Amino acid sequence: MNTPLDGAGALPARLLQDAPATLERLRERLADDAQDAGSLDVAYRTLDTAVGPLLLAATDVGLVRVAFGVQDHDLVLDDLARRISPRVLRAPQRLDRAAREIDEYLAGHRRDFDLPLDLRLTSGFRRIVVEHLPRIGYGHTESYTQVATAAGNPKAVRAAGTACALNPLPIVVPCHRVVRSDGTFGNYAGGTDAKRTLLHLESASRP
Repeated sequence: MNTPLDGAGALPARLLQDAPATLERLRERLADDAQDAGSLDVAYRTLDTAVGPLLLAATDVGLVRVAFGVQDHDLVLDDLARRISPRVLRAPQRLDRAAREIDEYLAGHRRDFDLPLDLRLTSGFRRIVVEHLPRIGYGHTESYTQVATAAGNPKAVRAAGTACALNPLPIVVPCHRVVRSDGTFGNYAGGTDAKRTLLHLESASRP
């Protein structure tokens, strides 16, 4: 007499266990359908890391945004919807390569990123600064004054600092390698602890 009740109770349990995988498959199908229909302009995913949860977002051009948890991912997604397109969708597979390279970097196994980038979120002097940042070698630093000079305006030290603070692609575009002239860290979008972690990682990984 108890068998039908046990069987009836077991089915919902299996469904509950399968629910996350089923939901993920539905999300992937939705993302695929949106991509095929030309209605997915910004794909995103999150990634748990040693410097906290990161939001990764990409367009058809390339990686367009990396954001730390302290930057509020919901606000970042709203900003992407406003500045790029409201057609923003969670599509983790679209960011697999970026997630893998960031994981490799944070594990000390990668020094340079090999990702297509979309720099549309920065322009003018700030973009010049952002384009300079990858030229700062792994395990090395430059002062804000040096960065301003490299960007063509030695007097624009504060503007160089602002460009680093608003860098849309931290970690991948290494604004953490820019410090104050006295060697102190200065401000960082991910917080001082995150900047310290990244600089110590690179210092420890140098030959």
